[in-house]
Amino acid sequence: MLRILVIEDDPEAASYLVKGLSELGHTADQAADGQTGLQMALDSSYDIMIVDRMLPKLDGLSVIQELRREKNHTPVLILSALGQVDDRVKGLKAGGDDYLPKPYAFTELQARVEALARRPKSASQVETTYTVGDLTLDRMAHSCRRGDVEIPLQPREFRLLEYLMQHAGQVVTRTMLLENVWEYHFDPQTNVIDVHISRLRGKIDKGFDTPLLHTIRGAGYTIRDAVH
Repeated sequence: MLRILVIEDDPEAASYLVKGLSELGHTADQAADGQTGLQMALDSSYDIMIVDRMLPKLDGLSVIQELRREKNHTPVLILSALGQVDDRVKGLKAGGDDYLPKPYAFTELQARVEALARRPKSASQVETTYTVGDLTLDRMAHSCRRGDVEIPLQPREFRLLEYLMQHAGQVVTRTMLLENVWEYHFDPQTNVIDVHISRLRGKIDKGFDTPLLHTIRGAGYTIRDAVH
């Protein structure tokens, strides 16, 4: 599952894209103009961005250029009715990673999105520190702190918290945890997750005023700051 930002001002085209991506199991957010899209991209973490070139308030190429100036290296697929060679070159030189002329087949867009998602991240793209509220996880130092308190974690607890913080604010299902933290498939009703969640909650929330790790009944778990 990918988290994708669609910046497209045409309501019908945007709805078609968001619906198609959601049916594939991805989470798709949408912005109707360049300024809003840029702010969403800077405020949140996305796996892929799909950006229309001709946008109100701020055109697509300017959005991409500003993101790159801000050291945001999220892969960008540019969509545009401008499909000549010079247009594609301008889009790629502006910082786009791929360029798909309109009209397009959704199956091709799907394949291009999946290809962008498979690209290995450069060192500048790989996050080494995750922060939610006053909780900080440092992957390089393999350390965890909440405020001024150092929190010792077992390797599996560290990986579990890392995965939750990578998806902060999102609901993470039991199946997602089994496949990405334990890296194997078995009965999702097993209590191994409950046991580790309970231990983790005892370490990062017990004794602190604001709980960060929440159980979403019937859905899974999420880690989020109280202000959100």
